[in-house]
Amino acid sequence: MSRKDTVNSLFMMKLGSPNTTPPEKERERVRTGAVSAMGASLQELTEGARAASRLKEQIASGTVVIDLEPAMVDGSMVNDRLIIDVDPDFQELVASIRESGQQVPILVRPHPEKTERYQVAYGHRRLRAAQHLGIAVKAVVQPLSDNELVIAQGKENLDRKDLSYIEKALFARRLEEKGFDRVTIMAALSTDKADLSRYIAVARMIPESLLNQIGPAPKAGRARWLAMADRLTVADAMDNAEALTGQREFLMADSDGRFIKLFDALAPVAPANASNDRDVVVNGTVKAARLEARRAQTSLVFNNKIVPEFGEYVATQLDQLYIQFLKANRKDKGRN
Repeated sequence: MSRKDTVNSLFMMKLGSPNTTPPEKERERVRTGAVSAMGASLQELTEGARAASRLKEQIASGTVVIDLEPAMVDGSMVNDRLIIDVDPDFQELVASIRESGQQVPILVRPHPEKTERYQVAYGHRRLRAAQHLGIAVKAVVQPLSDNELVIAQGKENLDRKDLSYIEKALFARRLEEKGFDRVTIMAALSTDKADLSRYIAVARMIPESLLNQIGPAPKAGRARWLAMADRLTVADAMDNAEALTGQREFLMADSDGRFIKLFDALAPVAPANASNDRDVVVNGTVKAARLEARRAQTSLVFNNKIVPEFGEYVATQLDQLYIQFLKANRKDKGRN
């Protein structure tokens, strides 16, 4: 073989070397690698979508706690709180969360009217504490109807013994004004018809503007709030109350202190003439109750020894009796 043929042969062998991938096979390898990479990416996306779906299901079922920015959470449709600046209990809550973190999550639902927002069912104080501290709030998200929201709100507050008497009364009144039926309100407050009527009555007797000035006053029960309402019926009482609530000494006091200052500043109602009182007779002879008429209120006091449980029954019929009373009044006015 000539030198030229030998060189040519060596050159051709180099080009056709078995260690060199032919162009067609190289293109096939690139294509296969691209498909494989795309498949891996699609698998990752699928797994991510499944994980997101599982998380969404967990959130919807309320089985997972998530962190939310407080600015994304709106208050409940019915406020159950009376908030004042001087609140030692709230300051203790803030300090506890600052030191140990939020131990109990709040309950929220997806906002029924605003996308990407939530509405709190319970945990308003914890939400406010997180806002105060500038941190995320731990929350459980559940899809709740309006009725389910207010029932959950009321029950959690009762279980935690968090609401004062007047806050429960105001919550009941606000729920009624929002159009919730009494069955739902009773479930929210875990109470019966008679107590619910008393709650609403107390909350209607004292202006809400004044309640906001006094605050929750956790140590004051129904009897003292009724006495407060009674004192507010005296001439110039509201003017005196408004003047007192603007004073620095009043504003520097906590809620119970504010209640006491206002209560002591208002004159008690002078005793009415007991001659206006009378016995209520049933069956012609039985003195079942006594009607005590006062300036601010009229009381019907039942004798439980003579008519046991009758007073409770009458209390459950008050709504219907009041409707009958209004109808009778309208008829009388129509005749005049």
